[in-house]
Amino acid sequence: MRLVIQRVSRASVSISGQINAEIARGLLILVGIEEADGPDDVEWLATKVAKMRLFADQAGLINLSVKDIDGGLLVVSQFTLHASTRKGNRPSFIRAARPDHARNLYEDFLKALQREAEREIATGVFAADMQVELVNDGPVTIWMDSCQRE
Repeated sequence: MRLVIQRVSRASVSISGQINAEIARGLLILVGIEEADGPDDVEWLATKVAKMRLFADQAGLINLSVKDIDGGLLVVSQFTLHASTRKGNRPSFIRAARPDHARNLYEDFLKALQREAEREIATGVFAADMQVELVNDGPVTIWMDSCQRE
């Protein structure tokens, strides 16, 4: 599983011109799932995200988690995170999981993150054509891959 985590001052996801979900200060998380991913990847990433210190404390040091600041979480599925651009000019998505497998793990990730972060999760709609708007705060953008946890 791959995540792109962006610290935001606000973010929203719209479908057909209508806002589906939005958050104020918090994290926008784009989630890409490949066929080899499983429950261990879900649990590891959910725990890591909930505890990751990406927000400044009173001294200006990045020491606080999204839980610590009572921040929002907006999670959007994005199979293109597994694009391969090694050959030619058209990305290949051969490593991206099939929709049935990806949907199950995406939903499991949402549940695990909600449990670990102890808050509701705002989401996009799996496999929908979505427009994501955000104000990246910092900018702070973190890329994580569960294959690189060691």
